[in-house]
Amino acid sequence: MAKTGMALIERRNMRIFLVGVSCVGKTTIGARLAGCLGCRFLDLDVEIERFFGTSIGRLQDRHPALDDFRLMSARALKHVLSRDEGRNCVIALPPSGLLGSCWKVVKDTRDAIVIVLRDAPENILDRITFYDIDSHPVQKNLTDREKRFYLRDIKRDITYFSRSFAKAHVSVDITGCNPDEALHKVKDALTPARLDNRSDAPVPALQDACPSPVCTVES
Repeated sequence: MAKTGMALIERRNMRIFLVGVSCVGKTTIGARLAGCLGCRFLDLDVEIERFFGTSIGRLQDRHPALDDFRLMSARALKHVLSRDEGRNCVIALPPSGLLGSCWKVVKDTRDAIVIVLRDAPENILDRITFYDIDSHPVQKNLTDREKRFYLRDIKRDITYFSRSFAKAHVSVDITGCNPDEALHKVKDALTPARLDNRSDAPVPALQDACPSPVCTVES
């Protein structure tokens, strides 16, 4: 009988990177997965803020160029991976986690597996979250017009990031799943057979663009 992903991660250090568009469920599922595996869950957005001592919104204001911000994200990620808790953990990456400087760090990380989470745009819209410049949650009731606007942005983000997400070792479709069902699917993706068959072939880099964020920062 093949060992489960839980047994696999107990046998050796492993970093599990979760990636997907904003609000797809990386934090919820990642925290549950880390709990099942008995390891630490880390959200790179939170770690970036801790590393630089300020909110992501303010960092983006100071460094509006995508390359500059991705360099800072990569610095924070390297710091996370250098710590003891970064040796065996689940890390939620931002949507751009498989682009630019962050991708260089991820692909050079030993004992790592990258899992992309996918869901229907309508489901992602139901989970959309807003934050102010200091990363405090903002309550916002969307009008029908705003819902159409954000749904369009979600679809655009899915299209834009699709080629970078193809770099992931495993793709997990969580459409129609509750958190427990989604967790079960991700755990199934961690079987040794799937890990052994993963492809490490590089994917051509994308040209930078600046899609509108889904989980926005409001001033």
